This record gives sequence, structure tokens and C-alpha cells, in this order.
Amino acid sequence: MEQLIIQLVSGAIGGNVAGGLLKNLSLGTLGNSIAGIVGGGLGGTILGMVTGGAVDSAAAAGSMDIGAIVTQVAGGGVGGGVASAVVGAIKNMMGKS
Repeated sequence: MEQLIIQLVSGAIGGNVAGGLLKNLSLGTLGNSIAGIVGGGLGGTILGMVTGGAVDSAAAAGSMDIGAIVTQVAGGGVGGGVASAVVGAIKNMMGKS
């Protein structure tokens, strides 16, 4: 459960960082946060699959070490930033039609 919370919070932060850096793709604070939360959950899940679940199994065993936390933050943050940028790009493309 802690893993998911870390991923979601990191995703929201990543989404807002991406929105701040890519002004033309920004969805506003709320939109960036929502897209980031969704992306953070997906990014963390995908990262868990890529690493073969090593981080997830270590966390499930109760050994949340700094490496596991950093991995969750990285996966959630990157996933949140990417999701926010993708949703912003789609919104911009739909507005031009």
C-alpha cells in the first residue's frame, strides 16, 4: 500500500513539474496533478513489471529500503510527467481542429 501512495504522490509532483517546464502542454495545476496521479500509478506498475517485481516483493516482505523508495519515486515521477505531457499534447491537438 505504501508503494502505491509513493507512486501517486510522485506522479502528481512529476505531472506538475512537466507542466511547469512545458508551458504549452500544461493543463493547469489540477489537470497536471490528475494526469500525474494516473501516470504515476501506471509508471510505477510498469516499472515493477520491468524489474521483475523485485522491488514489489522486497516491499511486500516489509523491507522498504531507500533503494525501493527511490525506485518508486522515479517510476511515479517519470510516469506522471509523461502522462501529463501526453494529455496536454492531445488537448492541444484537439483544440486546433
